[in-house]
Formats: sequence, structure tokens, C-alpha cells
Amino acid sequence: MAFFRTMNFSEPLASIAGDGVSLRTPQMTDYGEWSTLRETSREFLKPWEPIWPADDLTRSAFRRRVRRYAEDLRTDQGYAFLIVRSEDGALVGGLTLANIRRGVAQAASLGYWMGLPFTRRGYMTAAVRAVIPFAFATLRLHRLEAACIPINAGSIRLLEKNGFVREGYAREYLCINGIWQDHLLYARLAEAANA
Repeated sequence: MAFFRTMNFSEPLASIAGDGVSLRTPQMTDYGEWSTLRETSREFLKPWEPIWPADDLTRSAFRRRVRRYAEDLRTDQGYAFLIVRSEDGALVGGLTLANIRRGVAQAASLGYWMGLPFTRRGYMTAAVRAVIPFAFATLRLHRLEAACIPINAGSIRLLEKNGFVREGYAREYLCINGIWQDHLLYARLAEAANA
């Protein structure tokens, strides 16, 4: 059993190829496209995310975000990716492996968002499918966890389509859109990746 990561992150993390998408780490050069997509998608994302800080879409807030992502990667605490469409490099969304727990847990939490113009086209399914081998083979995790609000039928389909199994129900689990929301708890184990 691996208790520590075996990767060296002195070099930038390589992108992960998926079916019609690739995942890559955010850079400051992504700010314009990222902020435009997030602003365009604000009302669509609002019911599924924590309340955005007032300065969330500013260049300085994005700079802090990129620095935090780089530090999380360096310390093996989390891995943030932008999802880009392979055909033209358009930014379509984001995905994170966060809250990495090593030692006896070897687990992480999966989070994701999709820009409104790119919903229901299979991009997120492809992105989650692409990050699974990275999580289990490269990072040597044993367990990926995800949670979604019970009325989020799209997230439920996405998780189940990618081999996540519902394990429970957590009352007032996360504060989403300013309200403590109940969540369905899902997980996928490393053994399922080989099935």
C-alpha cells in the first residue's frame, strides 16, 4: 500500500487526454476565458456552488486561486484542472481532486463545474472518465468521493455513469448557495477502475 505520493512535481503537471477533452492545470493566461465563462454561467451555477465572493471574477482573485492550486499540487493536497475541448482548445469547465487524504485513507474528493454553453454534450462525463486513471494509477488513491444535492439529476447521472456508487445521505452537508444542503454521497474504489 502506498502511503506517500510517488510523483515529482518540480515539473508542471502534464495534461490528461480524454475523449474529446483534455484536462490541464490553470495558468494566469486562462483568466480572460475563465472569467467570461464563469460570468456567463453565473445563474446556471448558482444553485450548485457556494456563494461567490464579491471579487471572485477579478484578476487578483484568479491569481490567488492559481497560486493556491499550485501550492495544493506541490503539497499533494489537491489537483485542479481546467477542462478544454480538444477540437479547438475552448475552456468548457473545471474539475478538482481535493482534500487528498494519504496514509490509511488514500482518498480524495471530486468536484466539478461546467459552463452553461457546454452542458449536455458529454464533456464532463469524458473529463471524469479521464481523471479516474490519473487518480488511481498515478496518484495511487484507493477511493474517490463525490457529493451532490439530491435534486441535481445531472450530477447523479454523471457519477453513476462513471462507476460511482451511492453510499449514503448527509444532512446539511455543505453550504451551497447560502443554504446548508443535504447531499447524496457517492464513491468509486480503485478496484472498480479495473472492472
